[in-house]
Amino acid sequence: MNREIPRRRFLRDVGLGAVAAYAAWHAARAAAEEAKTMPHLATNQYPWGTFYQREGRDFGASLDAGLAEIAASGLDGYEPLIGAPGEIDALAPLLKKHRLEMRSLYVNTTLHAADEAAKSIDQVLAVAEKAKTCGTRIIVTNPNPIRWGGPENKDDAQLRTQAEAMNTLGRKLAAMGLVLSYHNHDIELRNAAREFHHMMVGTDPKCVTLCLDAHWIYRGSGNSAVAVMDVASLYGPRVSELHLRQSVKGTWSEAMGEGDIDYPALARQLRDAGARPHLVLEQAVEQGTPKTMNAVEAHRRGSEYARRVFAG
Repeated sequence: MNREIPRRRFLRDVGLGAVAAYAAWHAARAAAEEAKTMPHLATNQYPWGTFYQREGRDFGASLDAGLAEIAASGLDGYEPLIGAPGEIDALAPLLKKHRLEMRSLYVNTTLHAADEAAKSIDQVLAVAEKAKTCGTRIIVTNPNPIRWGGPENKDDAQLRTQAEAMNTLGRKLAAMGLVLSYHNHDIELRNAAREFHHMMVGTDPKCVTLCLDAHWIYRGSGNSAVAVMDVASLYGPRVSELHLRQSVKGTWSEAMGEGDIDYPALARQLRDAGARPHLVLEQAVEQGTPKTMNAVEAHRRGSEYARRVFAG
């Protein structure tokens, strides 16, 4: 009996096993290194409501089920719209259950009238105090317009009052170790974007930062990708948060990807400005958006694209 053949086979099998083990170790190490460069990516409450509505469902009917789908899409965090501190008590255990962070939250405010501004500031501070215990570090607000959908615009006195209220709120949040991030929609881009720009030049950069919602800048400027890059050039160092939404020929796409806004160029510009914003996927659907996937699949695809663009 030739014992050399089994011996050779044994040595061959051991060698192949070692190669396979090394390959597995190398792949795991590469995956771990890649994970280090992948940014934390959250999602805002608003887009999920639009997807659910399109599917004949109500996102608010079961927050537990909704957060489960957010987690299933591969996202890391959730940015809710909070109106009162008690809402955080109900949300916190569900976030923990689904392993989602709440690094930021969104609050509505009315700041262009002094009496209403004082009430709004007190309300935001109460929410912020509770949210801080859950790991929240950024408070995003979009001061309400005079009337949603209406033709009215804030006058100069109201803009000055609003800017001063933003400064007051920002200072008080900073004293709590939190960051105030100003958010806008398209309304603030009317009349040479006077409201948007005054909230930037009329406030203290040390206590009022910018939540750059790239697509509302794009749409509010008449579908201008140039305007998005100009805002990033003007205020890049102040960008603490970035809301991510894409469109194709002006209509919101179903999943974040290539389209009207050059996000790779925007990512480079923000990095060059020294900004490392908190990333929040806000890919909503509207009339005319293609309907080929559900909310989970759309956000899974969108998150993969966003992470590639902002990796590192």
